[in-house]
Amino acid sequence: MRRIGELLARVLPKSGPTPPFTPPASGFLTIGSTTYIDPHGIYPLDHRLTGSPTLVINDTDQPVTIVTERNRDHPPAAPPPHRAPTDLVLTPVAELVLAPGERTETRRGDGVHVV
Repeated sequence: MRRIGELLARVLPKSGPTPPFTPPASGFLTIGSTTYIDPHGIYPLDHRLTGSPTLVINDTDQPVTIVTERNRDHPPAAPPPHRAPTDLVLTPVAELVLAPGERTETRRGDGVHVV
């Protein structure tokens, strides 16, 4: 029986520590006219064609960060090219961080990341 255990130990990969689970934020995130309940991850920041700023309201218990796409092919105030939200490649550099309960209007950024 011990021999089988030794053979299995050689064949099966050793699992490392499990990554920590980050619970979703509790509350509401409003971007423009869309409200997300208990948000988690990255949400697209669609700019209006009129050039007016987009409202972002953080009514969650965690900070949110407005980030800009890496190698973007459009100016900061222009709407990004049509892509799926999962195709966004975002820089780790934050343009604006909103603490819980804060709100802002912005013409910059391509996405809102819930930390």
